[in-house]
Amino acid sequence: MDRSVLTRTVRGLWDDDILPSLSELVAVPAISPAFDPAWEEHGHLAAAIEHVRGWLASRDLGATVEVVELPGRTPLLLVDVPATADTEDTVLMYGHLDKQPPVANWSEGLGPWTPVVRDGRLYGRGAADDGYSGYAAVAAIEAVRAAGGRHARCVVLLETGEESGSPDLPAYLEHLKPRLGEVSLVVCLDSGGNDYDRMWLTTSLRGLTQVTLTVRVLESGLHSGMASGIVPSSFRVARQLLDRLEDSATGEVLVREMHVDVPENRVAEVRDAVAAAPGVLAGSVPWAGSTRPMADDEVELALNAGWRPTLSVTGADGLPAPDDAGNVLRPFTTLVLSFRLPPTADSKAALDAVVEKLTTDVPYGATVELSRVEHADGWNAPELAPWLRDTLDVVGKEVFGAPWRTVALGGSIPFMGLLHEAYPQAQFLVTGAVGPDSNCHVPDEWLNLGHAARITEGVAHVLDAHAVSNGATPSRG
Repeated sequence: MDRSVLTRTVRGLWDDDILPSLSELVAVPAISPAFDPAWEEHGHLAAAIEHVRGWLASRDLGATVEVVELPGRTPLLLVDVPATADTEDTVLMYGHLDKQPPVANWSEGLGPWTPVVRDGRLYGRGAADDGYSGYAAVAAIEAVRAAGGRHARCVVLLETGEESGSPDLPAYLEHLKPRLGEVSLVVCLDSGGNDYDRMWLTTSLRGLTQVTLTVRVLESGLHSGMASGIVPSSFRVARQLLDRLEDSATGEVLVREMHVDVPENRVAEVRDAVAAAPGVLAGSVPWAGSTRPMADDEVELALNAGWRPTLSVTGADGLPAPDDAGNVLRPFTTLVLSFRLPPTADSKAALDAVVEKLTTDVPYGATVELSRVEHADGWNAPELAPWLRDTLDVVGKEVFGAPWRTVALGGSIPFMGLLHEAYPQAQFLVTGAVGPDSNCHVPDEWLNLGHAARITEGVAHVLDAHAVSNGATPSRG
């Protein structure tokens, strides 16, 4: 490909075509179904789909742009771009259009549904996570063509339930499987990395196990001055049960089924990533007071965040606000227990072990109720094919001026596991424009526009190289 044409094309598309439309998309309050049960009535997801559909339909790609909607499920946007290379393989490019809730306390002049461009950043909910993804995918395809490159058939899939755990995606993948064909490359733009200086590849995603624990000792509360010492505290019983799951002094999870041996190649990648962006893991955290990280060694912190199980108590009930607290021995304590699991851990086995530890020999015979139980496996990427590794080296040198690196994310993208299972021979490029301070899910979410353009250019290189690796004539330039 003509690299100067490729760069000019990508930058022109971002400045002239993508940014105006993406800004309008930010203004659509397309909150994910888990946070907006009346999503169908409100129509915001449909509005987001229609907005992006209109933009995509205006592109000169000869593509089929279709809204797919199974009964009772969130809509999905499918873009089918014919190949310019002589290959029957398919590239599947993924993103999502649903958003996290707006939350409060955005900075002055900013708001979740108010797109603001400032200092090379686009602020607003869904800008980085990840409304830009469909635009970037199509821009990469257009840039390949403009620069004289080749690409296989590309199918861009934009769902509207990712922030809710993608509950409808398996049904859509089953429904669309005959149409997708032989997928040999998956490009996911719903990720990011530790800085904006290079392309970061996500090579693993943690799984999860979650359960809501309620410890009940009374049918109704009693005066603590009369009942304490007779009735065991539900909070103390809950604390004893937590001690079966986690060492409170170190944070080490005590559930054997949640631990795995970290692959040597992933340890090596972690070391390279820490060396490339030193200090970012602890430096990007808004510490309170003199709070310190759980380890001084950044490699250990990275392994903790990517390959070791953790427990977070993410919610509670049965505890009145301090101003409302009286001398009452409370009847129950409820805690939401959220475990992040290593990518290769068996989440069902982990859940079964947690249930056993919480319900066996409960202190004082207290009643234990478990609700909102869920589990999901993580994902560990296949080894990079030589053509993809070589291409990423070129992208690092020619586009970013810095070598690509990898990151193990603590979050989950259910689509990755589903696609890996469906297409075990496919290569995976999981990347994106999100950085450590992009504020996804919290106030002041923002997209680094320059970095998003460079990611787009990097994806274009990969599309061309993929076509060549599958038999197309190499482009020249």
